[in-house]
Amino acid sequence: MTSLKITKKHHKHFNNPFPSTANSPFIYGTLILNSHKLPSHQIYPIGKDFQLNWSSKNGGFLSISHKSEPTRPLWSTLPGEPFISAAIAETEVEESRGSFIVRDKHVHSLSNNQTIDDIKIMNESDKDQLFSSYPLFPVIMITGKVFGVSKRKKKVRFSRRKDSDKENSICARYWILFDQKECHQVGFQVRIGKTDVELPKRVSPRSYRNFSLKFGRIRRRRGGWFGGLKKSVTVSSLAEEKIVMKSSEGVVNNRICLTYSSEKNEKIFGFGEQFSHMNFKGKRVPIFVQEQGIGRGDQPITFAANLVSYRAGGDWSTTYAPSPFYMTSKMRSMYLEGYDYSVFDLTKDDRIQIQLHGDSLEGRILHGNSPSELIECFTGSIGRPPLLPEWIISGAVVGMQGGTDTVRSIWNEMQRYDVPVSALWLQDWVGQRETVIGSQLWWNWEADEVRYSGWKLLIQDLNKQHIKVMTYCNPCLAPMDKKPNIRRHHFEEAKKLDILVKDKNGELYMVPNTAFDVGMLDLTHPRTANWFKQILQEMVDDGVRGWMADFGEGLPVDACLYSCEDPIAAHNRYPELWAKINREFVDEWKSTQVGKGGEDLEDSLVFFMRAGYRDTPKWAMLFWEGDQMVSWQKNDGIKSAVVGLLSGGLSGYALNHSDIGGYCAVNLPFFKYRRSEELLLRWMELAAFTTVFRTHEGNKPSCNSQFYSNNRTLSHFARLAKVYKAWKFYRIQLVKEASQKGLPICRHLFLHYPEDEHVHSLTYEQFLVGTEILVVPVLDKGRETVKAYFPRGESSPWKHIWTGKLYSTQGSEAWVEAPIGYPAIFVKDGSSVGKTFLGKLREYNVL
Repeated sequence: MTSLKITKKHHKHFNNPFPSTANSPFIYGTLILNSHKLPSHQIYPIGKDFQLNWSSKNGGFLSISHKSEPTRPLWSTLPGEPFISAAIAETEVEESRGSFIVRDKHVHSLSNNQTIDDIKIMNESDKDQLFSSYPLFPVIMITGKVFGVSKRKKKVRFSRRKDSDKENSICARYWILFDQKECHQVGFQVRIGKTDVELPKRVSPRSYRNFSLKFGRIRRRRGGWFGGLKKSVTVSSLAEEKIVMKSSEGVVNNRICLTYSSEKNEKIFGFGEQFSHMNFKGKRVPIFVQEQGIGRGDQPITFAANLVSYRAGGDWSTTYAPSPFYMTSKMRSMYLEGYDYSVFDLTKDDRIQIQLHGDSLEGRILHGNSPSELIECFTGSIGRPPLLPEWIISGAVVGMQGGTDTVRSIWNEMQRYDVPVSALWLQDWVGQRETVIGSQLWWNWEADEVRYSGWKLLIQDLNKQHIKVMTYCNPCLAPMDKKPNIRRHHFEEAKKLDILVKDKNGELYMVPNTAFDVGMLDLTHPRTANWFKQILQEMVDDGVRGWMADFGEGLPVDACLYSCEDPIAAHNRYPELWAKINREFVDEWKSTQVGKGGEDLEDSLVFFMRAGYRDTPKWAMLFWEGDQMVSWQKNDGIKSAVVGLLSGGLSGYALNHSDIGGYCAVNLPFFKYRRSEELLLRWMELAAFTTVFRTHEGNKPSCNSQFYSNNRTLSHFARLAKVYKAWKFYRIQLVKEASQKGLPICRHLFLHYPEDEHVHSLTYEQFLVGTEILVVPVLDKGRETVKAYFPRGESSPWKHIWTGKLYSTQGSEAWVEAPIGYPAIFVKDGSSVGKTFLGKLREYNVL
């Protein structure tokens, strides 16, 4: 980047309740072909399984297809339209407590026109011209130039135009490579050379701090090509050599756009864990890890949240766990590698434009004939979750707070109601304090033995009943000056070891986070992982067998890390590093137990996370969806929990769940959001068909209805915990499938019925558990009926579990009774899973 402006708005007390959004325009231009070098039509092989089709008709276009289906393009450009463009721009970031907006401040040059000068087949004899030596040859290299005009004004109008002002014209070379990565993947890499634009003196021509080092550390580790390209490849004529020589004194473009075709009726799914939409056609999707916000567009809570804290309300696009990946209803799919900030602009009917903040762009185009094949292909590259130990999916994971006496009291109540319990999750094990946003924890990761007197004895007593204890931690540390009963002061230890994130002056960066400031662990420092693993070891030595690995989304974008990475890219990578440290500890601990005989490895450790990026599913064992409102609303209530579950499932987040009842309550004079009993009961019904059945008291427990509030809530909780337990046999099978193929437990109907166009429009209305159970949850206040849709393409009727009624008409809708305690659940008639599930319900006296 040429410059970076950070605007901090952590401590503003009065804010615009309608903050602006980033709105980079769609870039158009012209395409020019080198008719002397390019054939009118040719098919070029890519590896052994793919081919690139070139045609000069209608101005010229490219398409890539698998050789098994040569007429079905997996990716194609638009005839006569440029597919690569570049710019030099300044970046402006507004930041407040984990919420970010990234936009272009000034655009100094725009190269929106493109030439195609040559398409070259590179074989093994050319491998010395490439950085990597392991590709499946042949490789296709396309070269040419991008050109346009330099911009002197602050505002730039991106439009279709021809630039004839020679004094302001700019030019840079580009290279794009296509190579086969695996039998169902084509890799692509785009690199833009330097341009001769003259920037204002106030703008530094350098990129972000140590950008060149960042490229070496991250890109080359992924096997990038361009670091080894020889001059003989990049220069093909004397005229071009002069351009390159002139550009070598210039500035690197720090924006790349890749534009390619789409269809008007094409539905686009994915982009990680998204909470408001399933189909993103017509949307502009930023890929940036951050707080999801309070309300996310639901009113009036978003208005209020933005008013008291800048951008705290978020919007439809804000998410803890995005991913630069998508698949479409036309079975097209691709993802970006690397961690640079990117935007997928899907606002045009006939095209997609990826706008990336960086000087190179890498990704993969996937081949598959069904959504499940595409997910398997994608997760085969990024990684899949491990098998979960059986205990975490055997019964309820009960979230409680309050200390030893409170826990024992509620535990006794659950025993009276015969609740099947796997674990007690005690997030306040470190002690609790009151802040302006409610009850919060002391961020020092050791047991508070005043609040939890007899901590080890409590764990031992629960373990005798086959109940595990789970706790809480995150990668931030708070000063403990006001807490009297500490044994280890983790903040001071980390500060002394110099493993906390620094600011631009090399000083300790105290990061505003929620209601207090904290030091953040520098996860790139070589001493950090072992130090934090010692903390986890002490926790496990006490008998703890699981924890919430919270946060990971708030690394400031002006932070200075030990690795000297570009902080915006490091921001997206941070949750992956956080997951990796936790996972390494779990695996290392497990390896130490082999042969000891005292530890049942089926009772191994588990951690769950909310923040993530593309590769996090490789490291994290389990996800949860973050902090939904205790409401019925669409963007940040119970409905959004379903959307997040299903969108994440299509993006590699295979094992996921939400807090039963939601988390965020608000109890202000004019804005009251309290968890009602009805909402809690319905959320239990929803959660009974997710990977983990886990409660949470919320940020304001006294304002919320709890599972232990009265006889009705306890009875309902026991009933739904038994429903959850009744399909444990199938859940074990699905967890194994997630580990082997990346397929999610909870599935959007598109995954198995892609030919049924009606399911393309579904969001939160219903979902599948595996292939054998259909769930139609009640998600509206006061409703006792739901409309169920029975998809086309299913050979078996769907059987209502409570009445036994069969629904055999494909592509039909039906209203189904769903009083509290009897959610609309269907199984395939005659399936072994359905028979076993119904049998277990009878065994547990639920049916």
